[in-house]
Amino acid sequence: MEKTGDLSAGLKKISWAETYMPVLSIIKQDFLERKPLKKIRISATLHVTKETAALIKTLSAGGAEVFLTPSNPLSTDNDVAAALREIGVHVMAWRGMSNEEYFSAIDWALSQKPNIIIDDGADAIVSYHEKSEAFQVFGALEETTTGVRRVKALEEKKALRFTVIAVNNAKTKWLFDNRYGTGQSALDGIMRATQILFAGKCVVVAGYGMVGRGIANRARGLGSKVIVTEVDPIRALEAVMDGYEVMPMLEAARRGDVFITATGNKNVIDINHFEVMKQGAILANAGHFDVEINVKALYAIASNVREINSCTEEITLKNGKKVYLLAKGRLVNLVCASGHPSEVMDMSFSNQALCTEFLVNTQPKEKKLIEVPEEIDKKVAWLKLKAFGVEIDKLSYEQEEYLASW
Repeated sequence: MEKTGDLSAGLKKISWAETYMPVLSIIKQDFLERKPLKKIRISATLHVTKETAALIKTLSAGGAEVFLTPSNPLSTDNDVAAALREIGVHVMAWRGMSNEEYFSAIDWALSQKPNIIIDDGADAIVSYHEKSEAFQVFGALEETTTGVRRVKALEEKKALRFTVIAVNNAKTKWLFDNRYGTGQSALDGIMRATQILFAGKCVVVAGYGMVGRGIANRARGLGSKVIVTEVDPIRALEAVMDGYEVMPMLEAARRGDVFITATGNKNVIDINHFEVMKQGAILANAGHFDVEINVKALYAIASNVREINSCTEEITLKNGKKVYLLAKGRLVNLVCASGHPSEVMDMSFSNQALCTEFLVNTQPKEKKLIEVPEEIDKKVAWLKLKAFGVEIDKLSYEQEEYLASW
């Protein structure tokens, strides 16, 4: 059943986010004057946060009609959802949706015959492809690594019906959002849920992509001893040369105090790992879907499950040891905290806004996954530097000629 939020609180949260999203604010003002998205209908499946609200307001300023649903049943800020409804955005989202309600909301947004899908995790894109109806979609945007992987799988099977821009792959997205955003917000979620001291703890990070790197770096900065687990030899070698211990998860499971998954794969922490963990081990997931920790298997070997707080469950195993599961294995930074800082989402969502205009202007016919145009990526970087008050050098004509010569 839909839950309502505090309208006043939601408006204040959105205002706060907009203050720290100067690039998106510049784009919003430009959109307001030019209306490049006039008569465009958008289905947006995103985490319903104050930063997402700033993006939706930007798209609306450009003339778009937006239908917003969540990309995670537990990541919606009800206050923000209430505020967006008040200013005329179509929203079907509330915190604590059942899986049935979650996918029904996506179906509702798709039934509005959108021209563009903006997605985070590809649930909306996949749902669209599972339907037989021919809607008016001519393009989509995908925000996250897991979603890009799913779209790539559709493309490889020659099942993709339209162009999808891999917004996640923009340098001004993955170098900052994935690394600095998740690196900070994942630990923030764990601290809010548990109030543990990271200094002196042994933190096991599963996966050394950009998300894993960010988490490992922040944990080390807080005084933790960090172990990295990997399946990719190159990433494992990077982790070793970055100064981390690298070992198989089964060995790390015996040593870790805190476990954080960031792989995008399933059952990275499984029953054989739970059984050898030390008393009081904490389990958290920073990947998009709740599959990285085998929660079903964890419950199956439990003699008792007790809720410590709204984000933390105490699992007493049949061997008598207690481990603690955060956010039921879902995204810890959004379930237990407020997600990424507004400053880093400024770049991610600026890419979303500019790529939306790109799709409207070009309406590409290719049924494939494409990268963010370089000029958009660089524009976001330039605007962010300007917001920081940072100036950089420019190549002289002579230098350009030299670099272009053989």
